Formats: sequence, structure tokens, C-alpha cells
Amino acid sequence: MDKDDRGRQPMQPSTHSAVSQLRILVLAKSGIQEEDLCSRFGQNVEFRTVHSFDEALAALRDDRYDFVVADRVKFLSLESAMISQQAVRVLETIGQGVCLVDPQGRLVWANPAMNAHPDDLIDKVCEACAKIVGETGEGDAGQGAQRLSLVAGDDQHFEVSVTPVVDAAAQVTQAAVVVWDITQRQRLQKKIDAIDMAGREIARLDVETTSGMSIEARISLLEQKILRYMHDLLHFDNFAVLLIDKKTNRLEIVLQHGMSERTGDYTIVASAEDNGISGYVAAVGRSYLCPDTSADPRYLTGLESARSSLTVPLRLHDKVIGVFDIESDRPSAFNEEDRQFAEILAGHIAIALNILDLLVTERFESTGQLADDVSAEIAGPLNDITTETSTLMDEYIGNAELRRRLEAIRDHVADIKEIVKEVASPQSGILGRRGTSPVDDPLLAGKRVLVADDEQIIRETVGGVLRRHGCHVETASDGNEAVEMLDAQPFDLVLADIKMPQKNGYEVFSAARDIENGVPVILMTGFGYDPNHSIVRARGEGLSAVLFKPFKVELLISEVHNALQPKAS
Repeated sequence: MDKDDRGRQPMQPSTHSAVSQLRILVLAKSGIQEEDLCSRFGQNVEFRTVHSFDEALAALRDDRYDFVVADRVKFLSLESAMISQQAVRVLETIGQGVCLVDPQGRLVWANPAMNAHPDDLIDKVCEACAKIVGETGEGDAGQGAQRLSLVAGDDQHFEVSVTPVVDAAAQVTQAAVVVWDITQRQRLQKKIDAIDMAGREIARLDVETTSGMSIEARISLLEQKILRYMHDLLHFDNFAVLLIDKKTNRLEIVLQHGMSERTGDYTIVASAEDNGISGYVAAVGRSYLCPDTSADPRYLTGLESARSSLTVPLRLHDKVIGVFDIESDRPSAFNEEDRQFAEILAGHIAIALNILDLLVTERFESTGQLADDVSAEIAGPLNDITTETSTLMDEYIGNAELRRRLEAIRDHVADIKEIVKEVASPQSGILGRRGTSPVDDPLLAGKRVLVADDEQIIRETVGGVLRRHGCHVETASDGNEAVEMLDAQPFDLVLADIKMPQKNGYEVFSAARDIENGVPVILMTGFGYDPNHSIVRARGEGLSAVLFKPFKVELLISEVHNALQPKAS
């Protein structure tokens, strides 16, 4: 054959024919014999002969061939069918859902991706297509696709394109539909919107907004805001905010929700070794994803049933001031996207804590600073007085009376130094200055008060203040001792710290109510420390008041007065 049936030059062997076997599909009755092909391509040829158009189409779909031999009519039909077949294959393999819907809203054809979508989505698409086709007139048929957004399945979001298909008479016969799953994009946008909202809301926690609120109310407000943003933004509800005590380098819990009671028992410092994930993050300033708590030696129990955790640093002016710990009862619950958004949210939390003046670092940094400042200011003048007095004493050796008076002045100067240091220093650690003279207070006189706290300085200071007001004070160093004392003798008032060994403040409160119904109880706590929402629970059960350390003597006495006031019937 010099030319094929189309008048084209005969096919030449391809370059790879010398090293690989050619595969030729022959449609029978094509007028070409295998012997002719062998003479043209050599013996290194593999033939497959089919006897019908459908067989040829199936062979081309299932395998690859270097050449197809057929007569002109069948070849053109086969080529057209192959193009259609390839188009169908593309539609069946692309990631988007594609389907055809008739004017009555019935599904005519759908690719696998479309069939994999929720059933209610397909129903909504068919309903939308019927409406669009019904509203499309002859003049509107060529105006292109219409876009719409649908929500189906388990809060899945989809973008849908509907294009009318028209025939030669400009009549709409079908609607071609393409569906994109935009759930992830919507989720990302929701997170971005939630972060913007969080920033705006937290920024509103300024002095003017919270001026009429107690410290307890401010902390509760911030905690609720964080919880809401956590739920909306990351879909997690268990978290803890820990701040670094600059003086001791310890991490102190300020806010938390849903964590175990054991969380407050750990002594964690900002160190990369042997201080859990929180200590590591606080020390190195990098976020930490823990996909499996059981396999991570750094993990310390936060959420009782935690299977994974995400811990990010709290930064203020590029300085790590604490950590933001989020935990889940599902393994591998957090990903890199969660980490990025948690870091952004942590920045807002740090700003809010700074605005509310709840930073433990600032509180401890100021302890003792007043005493140092005052002593430094008066040290020079007092030293001058001492030096001048000593000089005069040397000059008036024979004047005993004058020397005695000068010695008294020198001793008074020494006393002034000690008194200034004592008065300016926060002796109690929480109460500031305290007087030494008894106070005539008829309401408190003779009242039996139990003070329970594991810190000796708190027991001594609070007890000393109440004794000067006429109270008979007993102290307990832990929760068990407090409950035993309540069981052994009656008290008019109980003051208990929330965080104590053995039994916590809420347990002491409950025991006091059970043993002697009606006895007023005041709970004491550090800034924001309320790991099990003891305050909220106790409030609903008759708690008299809460004192947030550090507190002033005036506030202590005021709350004690309120608790002991006779209640109106």
C-alpha cells in the first residue's frame, strides 16, 4: 500500500520499534492483512484483532496501542467515540462533582464525585436546577452559568454552578452542574472571623468597661470570652492559662476550664527539662503539638481523659509571659492550622490579662519594691544624722547629759530605718500594712473564726488582724485539719483558701455547711485560681464572699462584717 484510504502516506515505523514491540489494534474487515503490516514494521509486532466497533472501543479503553487499523468510516466513528470516552473519563475522575439534570429536576447522570456527596445535597441541586430551568426563557438560555451556595450533610458547604444546555431550537433540555466542596474554606473563614471578633471583644476589657466590676467578675468575664472563642474558633472546650511568676519562675494557673483537679498540684517552672510540656513551651517559646499523650514523656495530666494536647506560648511585647494549653479527649485532635490560630488567640489573651492587671509576674515583681525604694530615698539623710551625732559625741566627752541625748538620737535613727522597712514592706504577702493596736469592734468581738490556709504567712496575718478586732481565731494548715476542727467545735465564721492539700476550699465549705448549717464561709484564692469552678458552685450554695489575694485589711474586715451581719428574715 502506497497510501491509506484517506490518501495519506503510509505509516513509518517509530523510533522505538527497534527496541520494543509495537502494539497494533486491527478492526476486522479493514482490508489490511497482518502479513502486509509485518512487512512494513518487521516481526517485532503484537497484533490484536477485534471484530466489532464496540470491541475496538473497549480495547482502546482498557489498553494502549501504537496504531489502530480500520477503514475510513469506522475509523472516524471510532475516533469520535474515543474523544467522547476520554471526556467521560475526565469527568469521572476529576475531584468536582458533575451531573446532568433534566427540566423536571430528575438526575440524568452523575460522576462518582457527585454520587459521593450527601443525598440531601443531590436533592437540593435537582430542586435548584428545576427552578432555574423553569425560570429560563428562550432569550435567557445562552446567558451562562448561575452560581449558588448550598449547605448539606453534616454542616458541609458547597458552591454550585448550573449551566442550561440548549438544543438547536434554543430550548433548554438539561442543566449541567458542577459542585465544589468549600467546607474547609468556610471553616477557615469562620476562624478568621472569630479571631477578629475575639480581638475586638478582648480589647473592650478596658478600665472604663470593667471599672464597676469586681476582680472576680472581671476574671469570670475573661474566662467566658476565651471559652466562647475557643469553642467557635477551634471547637475545643478544655484549656488552661498559666503565667510565669518572675520571682520564682513557676507557672501559676490563672484561668482554666474543664481540667483535672490534679492540674493545680503540679509544681512547674519554665524549664525545657522535667517540667512537662507547659514548662518546655514557657522556656523555649515554641508551640508544642502532642498527638498522643500516652506516648509523650513530657505530658503531665491536664484533662483527665486527654489523648492529645496543643500548647502555645503567651507573648506580650515579644516576651514569653506564660502558656496557653488546650487539650482534647481525642487522639491527634490538633493540626498545624489549629496551632497557628491558637497562637493568634494566645496573643489576644496576653493583651487581655495585661489590661486587667492580672499578670502574676507584675504582682510578684512589685513585692518588696516599695520597701527598697523608701529605704533608698531616706538612707542618705539618716546616715548623715548618724555620722553627725557620732562626731558630736566625740567632741562632748565630758558632758554626760549631752552624750546621753545624742545616743538617744542615734538609736532613734536606727529605729526609724527598721520601722520604715517594716511599714513599707508587704509583711503579710497579701495584706500590706497592718496596725498593732487593738480595735474596738463590737460585731467581731468574741466571734470564733477558723482560718484555713497551707501558707503560714496567710494564717498568721489574717489571724493577727482578726484577733486585733476581738476575734478568737483558730488556724488549720490543710483541708483535712480544717474539717476535723469544724467537727470538734463550733465556729461563727470560716475563711478557707481554695487551693489546699488533702481537701480543697470547696470541700471545707461543704463540710462547714453540713456540720453547722448557716455558718458563713469566705473563700480565699490567688488571682484567677479556681480550677474546678469552686467559686461558681459555692456561690449557688450560699458562699458569703471571695477574697482575691493580695487583698487589703479594709477589704478583709468589710467582707467579714458582711458575713457576720444578721440576715433579714
